[in-house]
Amino acid sequence: MASKSGSVQSIAALLGNAARDGTLSPTAAGIINITDIGEQIQLGIGIDVNDVKASEVALVTMMPDDSGSIRFVHGNTEAVREGHNLVLDALGGSKQKEGILAHCRYLNGRVLYPFGPLDKAVRMDTGNYDPSLGTPLYDQAVVLLGTVLAKTQSFEDSGVPCRTVTLIITDGNDESSRHQNASGVRAIVRDMRRSESHIVAGMGISDGRTDFRKVFLDMGLDDKWILTPGNSPSELRRAFNMFSQSAVRASQGGASFSQAAAGGFGG
Repeated sequence: MASKSGSVQSIAALLGNAARDGTLSPTAAGIINITDIGEQIQLGIGIDVNDVKASEVALVTMMPDDSGSIRFVHGNTEAVREGHNLVLDALGGSKQKEGILAHCRYLNGRVLYPFGPLDKAVRMDTGNYDPSLGTPLYDQAVVLLGTVLAKTQSFEDSGVPCRTVTLIITDGNDESSRHQNASGVRAIVRDMRRSESHIVAGMGISDGRTDFRKVFLDMGLDDKWILTPGNSPSELRRAFNMFSQSAVRASQGGASFSQAAAGGFGG
């Protein structure tokens, strides 16, 4: 469902409001360059704020890796599909499900579904997830987080409290980014963490050589929000289950969100 507030111009205005409110620092605002990535952000904005009746909203966002190594090297295509769907199932069982909006954008930029209610979220299957591309981790992390920030600001501007939980998934280090680097992502994540309304989590699926904890720490993530499962289906299921439990706790809002944010995956 396209958003009436989802034009590139309106997204620029939303992020401008975030900068004026102090949510975004000048550094981070400069990194989220709407001239370059506004159309990509627009694809994820989704449902209009006026069509959401909840008095408080939780945005749950996932960016599954769709690089070729998921499929060809480790054979984890089905495990990633199942993990994403497990998260949707867990959120759908939450008492606060009416106030949860979900969004999924693959690591190479394809939007599976924009922000919308859980009953509109598209489950991953053999027809819509066929990992075979590269790893533009930093470029797409900026797009993803820019989308989350713009959507958050749209609710804040309408007087609706909004909190977010975002999961970035990769099974390799960045190899394909052309515009961004780890420090750029870190500037955005730092601002999000400072606002105490956002959780940004990372899942690094072992490739046998990459230090994913360092990758995500360099991107500004809090150590307690980093998962480093092995590359077996059972380990991935456990990792996705941990994220789903954390997302459900955080989606309850108020003190529950603060407790979830402080506790990380171990809380």
